[in-house]
Amino acid sequence: MKKIIIGLLLVGFAIQSFAQIKTEKLSEVVISATNYKYLNKVGLENASIPVTLLEQKVASFDLKNAEFYRDDFDTYSVDFYIPDGHILAAYDRDGNILHTVEKFKDVALPRAVIESVAKQYPNWIFKKDVYLVSYHDNKGVTKKYKITLENDDKRIRVKTDAEGNFL
Repeated sequence: MKKIIIGLLLVGFAIQSFAQIKTEKLSEVVISATNYKYLNKVGLENASIPVTLLEQKVASFDLKNAEFYRDDFDTYSVDFYIPDGHILAAYDRDGNILHTVEKFKDVALPRAVIESVAKQYPNWIFKKDVYLVSYHDNKGVTKKYKITLENDDKRIRVKTDAEGNFL
């Protein structure tokens, strides 16, 4: 019985030692500069997926490796497009975002906006919406929703901020 237990212990230790010998080469780590200040101010937590993806693309854009980059320009304007919207971003020569103008059509509205509009306009149907974002490095960010509502043959347009307050 002792021999069986000792034998099992030796086999157990031997198996562990073989597992530690195996080495694996990992792929290299790629570090990219990201404009975290921009991402923090635009706040991706309530944005719809297409908006979030495009804003992350703008933040991680590597200006210095772009084919049009030259050292003698102070600012660069770059357009980013997707079928649902676009972002016009201005960068300084170091690749930092100075300001953006963003416009997206028919995005998923935040819950606060939906509840606020539905409470104010019961029995109206959300037909279209436009999400506008204006970011400035020094002034911060403004977010607006322009929503078209329908009730039978009537149409109205309302504007709200990101918290659902009417403008």
